[in-house]
Amino acid sequence: MPDLADRLAARTLELIDIPSESRAETALHAHVVTVLEAGGIAVTDLGDTCLLAGPPDAPVVLAGHLDTVPAQDDAPGRIDGGRVHGLGASDMKGAVAVALELLLAGAPFRCLLFGREELPVQESALTPLLARAPLVAELVVMMEPTAGELHAGCLGNVNATWSFHGRSGHSARPWLADNAIERAAAGVIALAAQPPETHSYEGLDFVEVATVTRISGGIAGNVIPDRVECHLNYRYAPGFTAQEAEARLLLRCAGHGELRIDANAPSGPVADGPLVDALVAAGDLVRAPKQAWTPVAEFGLAGLPAVNFGPGDPAQAHRRDESVAIDALVHAHAVLERFAA
Repeated sequence: MPDLADRLAARTLELIDIPSESRAETALHAHVVTVLEAGGIAVTDLGDTCLLAGPPDAPVVLAGHLDTVPAQDDAPGRIDGGRVHGLGASDMKGAVAVALELLLAGAPFRCLLFGREELPVQESALTPLLARAPLVAELVVMMEPTAGELHAGCLGNVNATWSFHGRSGHSARPWLADNAIERAAAGVIALAAQPPETHSYEGLDFVEVATVTRISGGIAGNVIPDRVECHLNYRYAPGFTAQEAEARLLLRCAGHGELRIDANAPSGPVADGPLVDALVAAGDLVRAPKQAWTPVAEFGLAGLPAVNFGPGDPAQAHRRDESVAIDALVHAHAVLERFAA
């Protein structure tokens, strides 16, 4: 048989080369079922691109998502320079490859895979799955990119529309109008001047940030616009409720425009206990806060302790030149193998 590094690299490339952008995970779901069943692993198809595999009494569940963000001319994949390159390599087909190889080698884990994670949480396949088919586990290891560290908890994630209103008019006589772009500029500059806020929770420092990520407005080249809309993304620390977070964001935007909350994915709790300690010890892992939103929040809402640990590098996620180091795949496999023992 090929050695572990070659198997993991080949499996990652195999998964990359099956397109699975969000809402189009069916082919990859079917392929994973085929691979596991051919290896003698029991698989339960949970519907809606979700599956659960492995021994039913295993206390630890390795979890991952099958979908990727849209392609950026980064498919098919390739192996080069000690890395596997291609769409989803880091987030998170490398991690899925590690989970599959562990199960095929007989590691005593269950594996839960699902789709539509890269979409807003309201469209996630995981939350409705946990409602219709409750999962029992002592620990869920969500294999999001963590560069081989253990990332605890996760940030909450608010998406909002920030609207600015003025009065339209002729651009030759701007004093007779009220330029919504200028109002928006004042609001965006005021928000950008507010420094990130660090909040300590369960001994870990999470950073609260609010950022304008899109802006649109304008009517014609010779018309002062009367409306501008910004998309605002806000990340908040564990320990704040969804309602408290929305109130904090309103304060950040106070005095400028009108804010409408479009979506609010809650933060994830920081799990601890003997199993988490054992996972840290298995790889002498750095324990850090998860400075992003992950499905740890969804597992937390379902009452399941969960942490983030995976071979992908967060800095590689969603990039046009996305890749994962083969050494990182081997390291994650080794840590989880020792943890299982």
